[in-house]
Amino acid sequence: MSKIAFIGLGIMGAPMAAHLVRAGHEVTGYDVAPKGLDALVAAGGSAAGDVAGAVAGAEIVITMLPQDEHVEEVVFGGLLDAAGPGALYIDFSTIRPETSIRVAEAGRERGLRVLDAPVSGGEKGAVDAVLSIMVGGAEADFEAARPVFAAVGKTFERVGGNGAGQYVKAANQLIVGGTYGLVAEAIVLMEAAGVDAGAGLDVIAGGLAASRILELKRGSMLARRFEPGFRIDLHHKDMGIATAAARTAGVSLPLTGMVAQLVAAARAQGHGALDHSALLKVVEDLSGRAS
Repeated sequence: MSKIAFIGLGIMGAPMAAHLVRAGHEVTGYDVAPKGLDALVAAGGSAAGDVAGAVAGAEIVITMLPQDEHVEEVVFGGLLDAAGPGALYIDFSTIRPETSIRVAEAGRERGLRVLDAPVSGGEKGAVDAVLSIMVGGAEADFEAARPVFAAVGKTFERVGGNGAGQYVKAANQLIVGGTYGLVAEAIVLMEAAGVDAGAGLDVIAGGLAASRILELKRGSMLARRFEPGFRIDLHHKDMGIATAAARTAGVSLPLTGMVAQLVAAARAQGHGALDHSALLKVVEDLSGRAS
């Protein structure tokens, strides 16, 4: 088993690090918030006082951070200096492809093997160790990382070179956002027509329109429970990545643009801390049916 440094022990990172401990790895973590460190220690891991302390001597270094600037701060502010040559660096964060490419190039200059490996599945997927992991980087490095991916995920695939994982994650997020928007519209339509929306969604979930979102979220959406598994604020960031990636690739994604505006509206209305299923609140407002 490996000696692992895990930087970023938030809503996703904490359960992921705990799974690695349970898989037999020696995990030392760091986070700016004590809650994540306490959770790792309770799971059998160790806490470090800073990034360098967590990374020193690690065979595998992992980051799970909210945004590009956090990854850049950690990587260029200490991780590269502390990591030993030959270490495998896996970034589970969802960031811009160009940032992942720049980080990978800087890592290679220091003798590190670097993978971008954004995940999908939300908090529940992290807790249940059933995340989908989309990986960019060299084939040999992907193979070396398999034990890590197997400990935290159910589906993991190499999709190309460095940065490719972030493009696939952008595609994932535009599908997720679009599905939430359409489920929200379906609920508003059925309720406005006097239909039993709960029964309606049960039927829909058993047909061609079935989805993981309908499976997991239709009950909470109908009940207007929007406790965050993945916050609107973060999905807003991800939709920005998706629209920027479309410009970089030179393609037109009109539906993605509309979904990005719905997510931006939810954030502007003060719903940024709610779950992304709270797009229902935006659709209700547009229809004059806000409660």
